[in-house]
Amino acid sequence: MSVPDRLADIVTTHTRIVLVVLLLTTALVGAGMPMVDDDSSLDQFESESDEAKAIERIDENFTSQQRENTTSIQLIARGDNVLTKDSLVSSLEFQQELRANESINSTLVENRSITGVENVVAITAIKNEEAAELNETSARLETGLDETIGLQRQYEQLNESYENGAIDDTEYQARSSELEAQFDATVENATAGLDENQTAQYESAVQQARAIESQRYAIRSQSENPEENPEYQQLGEQLEGVYRAGTAGVLEAEYAALQSETQPPLDEQLATLENMSDAEYERILEETLSSDGSDDNAAIALMPSSYEPGSTEAETRMTLVVQSTASDGTGGMGGSAVSERITDSQLHISDLAQNQEQDYVTFGAGIITDEIDRSMGDSLAIVGPLALLFVVIALLVAYRDLLDIVLGVAGIIAVLVWTFGFMGWADIAFNQMFVAVPVLLIGLSIDYAIHVFMRHREQREADGTGGTVRGSMTIALAGVGAALVWVTATTVIGFLSNLVSPIGPIREFGVVSSVGIVAALIVFGALIPAAKIEIDEFLESRGIDRRKRAFGTGDGRFSDVLTVGSTAARRIPIVVILLVALLTAGGAYGATQVDTSFQEEDFLAESPPAWTDRLPGGMAPGEYHAKDNLEFVNDNFQRQDRQAQILAEGNVDDDEFLEAVDTARNDTANSGVAHTLATGDTDVQDPLSTMEQVAAQNESFNESFTAADTDGDGVPDENVSALYDQLFEIDDESASQVLHRTDGGEYESARLVISVDGGVTASETTSELRTIASDLEANGDGDWSTIATGDPIVSHIVEQDLLDTVLESLVITLVAVFLFLTAAYRLTGNSATLGAVTLLPVAFSVSWILGTMYLIGMPFNVLTGMITSLTVGLGVAYSIHVSARYTLELERQGNVWSALRTTVTGTGGALLGSAATTVGGFGTLAFAILPALRQFGIITGLTITYAFLASVVVLPTLLVLWTRYFGPDVSFDASDDRLAATAASDGGTELDRGGDE
Repeated sequence: MSVPDRLADIVTTHTRIVLVVLLLTTALVGAGMPMVDDDSSLDQFESESDEAKAIERIDENFTSQQRENTTSIQLIARGDNVLTKDSLVSSLEFQQELRANESINSTLVENRSITGVENVVAITAIKNEEAAELNETSARLETGLDETIGLQRQYEQLNESYENGAIDDTEYQARSSELEAQFDATVENATAGLDENQTAQYESAVQQARAIESQRYAIRSQSENPEENPEYQQLGEQLEGVYRAGTAGVLEAEYAALQSETQPPLDEQLATLENMSDAEYERILEETLSSDGSDDNAAIALMPSSYEPGSTEAETRMTLVVQSTASDGTGGMGGSAVSERITDSQLHISDLAQNQEQDYVTFGAGIITDEIDRSMGDSLAIVGPLALLFVVIALLVAYRDLLDIVLGVAGIIAVLVWTFGFMGWADIAFNQMFVAVPVLLIGLSIDYAIHVFMRHREQREADGTGGTVRGSMTIALAGVGAALVWVTATTVIGFLSNLVSPIGPIREFGVVSSVGIVAALIVFGALIPAAKIEIDEFLESRGIDRRKRAFGTGDGRFSDVLTVGSTAARRIPIVVILLVALLTAGGAYGATQVDTSFQEEDFLAESPPAWTDRLPGGMAPGEYHAKDNLEFVNDNFQRQDRQAQILAEGNVDDDEFLEAVDTARNDTANSGVAHTLATGDTDVQDPLSTMEQVAAQNESFNESFTAADTDGDGVPDENVSALYDQLFEIDDESASQVLHRTDGGEYESARLVISVDGGVTASETTSELRTIASDLEANGDGDWSTIATGDPIVSHIVEQDLLDTVLESLVITLVAVFLFLTAAYRLTGNSATLGAVTLLPVAFSVSWILGTMYLIGMPFNVLTGMITSLTVGLGVAYSIHVSARYTLELERQGNVWSALRTTVTGTGGALLGSAATTVGGFGTLAFAILPALRQFGIITGLTITYAFLASVVVLPTLLVLWTRYFGPDVSFDASDDRLAATAASDGGTELDRGGDE
């Protein structure tokens, strides 16, 4: 007895033991289902590339311009003119509403958590007023010192008159008292409104000024040219210092507060805006939004790239809300994971924005995460029931028996329990890709059921009334078991070929799918047959006949359709071969043109179609706006998550480094990759630009910066290391964003941060920046190395990894399946060449499906990128069933044409049923909310269709050719075609089944 016979006998003889063991196993494995977590972050698709490692070094060694442990949400106001005073007032009132909400306010960072044009305009007005008041006070203090100097001169003249005897003691005392009173009045007038410390500081300055002026008066009295006297000059310098201490020094805290980034309270900002006259508002608005506006053009950065600086009209502007993720251990935008706390707060912000009179677009990592998660759930809610419904309808047509349908559905549920239970025990998170797993397993699992049930029905019909349920199932399982094991093995090979992928979720998808397919073999090869035996025997013992005709057998339309392949093989084999060759060549060309894509848009749902509104409450999807909002942001603003970087490591304090950086910066500006601000400038941050900004604000650094530029080209070319040191002393935060200094004070790396235009592809960004980085490295002659990195570049690497996955998994699958089939056919007594013949139609269908992807403009993404290995894994199953049945029928009947007809009507009928259910199951993914899932459903449905057509139309011709040149010596006589012969359901010979020889 063969191994398949023994296994079949065990299952059918010990059905109750099989049921108990497998049901308990199902319960045990299924206990892992509650442990399955979900993860929609796009970061999980990144591989351990050099660019990803460079980002890790950047995170370790540099501070971010975007504050650490933060994420942000962009609130974009839209309207006819969003720069009116009423519009800005409305935005400030909206900010008050956000602040008043505790769940939102608790997530905001401490300082400048909300920044919009409305804040910058109000703060500019407030600081202008404060600056005017400070300047007025400073002028009053300076006037007081001037008056002090004048009074002191009078005092010195009085002393001189007294010493010369021009006046007596009484007059001296009177005039002296009068001058002292004037001194006191001067101080009192100058210090009006100052606190005690400031008054004391000013009084000290007044006393110092009097003392210095007294000495200067004495020198002037004794010299005709006092200005040439060194002591007099020194006293003049001291007097200047006293003036500074008595004016700016007294008001130092106020001036520091004026330069502080701390925002005035919202109430004060709102009151300032509301109380401004129209003329004053227009003036402040123009000042704020001009190309040389205050606050380092902070307001300009919040305007769309199409905005004309200085204009008082615009259709859109942005407010940036910065939230802290420090307590969550997460952060970032787009693909970076955010916590539930941040997601909930951003959703709340979005809800409040929709209730404002002003139209707002909201865009943030939490909103994207929510939409991806919801689209995953909504997709499952729609396609899951639809897939089951389609399978039930298909089984109604194929089975025409309620009990078999129930058993089939129960088996599918058991397979899903095994699969998701395994995910829980293996700690594999449910991500965007795994939405396809239930549909995949529903479609593939039912194939096993159809083949087992149809073969069982054929055998029961062949056994007649003398046969038993248990005996027929034993023969059916033995006959179809080997083919099912082969199908499982080749399908698992196809899925496990994804283990070569550097992308973690793709590897996990391959493992989970493989586990699901093995579970399907166990469930439909043992659990469901055992249950069917027990139930059918119970019913037949009560007089209910359970014999049913197998789908596709007998005469009828399906039989006629299924014989197309065998007829073509007999009449026009050359035509079939030529057509296949032509289609395959065209598909191969198209395969080389298929694009690869990995971007957020692949995972963002569009607005659901109108028909979904009529779905029941549990299936109806929600609203989706992130994709449209993302497009709007890309077209108008700089996205917070679109930054590329060039990391330079080595002697970055070399005197030639800044010259090389300047060249790289100019190349970046001319590349078309960097985002262009409304001012026309590109948004690039680097050591040189940082020093230029600091030099514009700090006089001492500007002197050093200018002195280090010996050739006058605006770029320092000597004493670069000392310049770096001074930069860190003056503005450590800004310096740390672009330079890495070790604890020993050495400079080891620097970076350029490029804000990338949202409309530029990851491929274009990568190509341009790698060229610029390469040129920057070449300019160093080995003194420093460079690497281009950042989110767009890492995304492009994922695209390349996807393409590598497509090619590598295809080659591995084809080679592994070829070796498996040739070995399997050789070991079972057939020619090894049959393995190649069986695989050849699958190779054809791979070419066809890739050509189809090119024709319909479908790219490789994280799901469709697995289509090649999936095509081989799924397609070979159809070919194996046909080849296995053909060889067995050929041995039994001895005639090519009758064996071929029996194969395509018997096994072909089962294949048609399984293909219909699988295509229908995957076809339901076309109704998914996730775009990538829709594409995967469409292309996989076509894959199944091509595989089925290849197996029943192309493979018969190849089998005939194989039989003629490599197969057994059988009859090719069409007149000896025993078309009416009844085949044993397993395709075996009557001798094998105990008949007379």
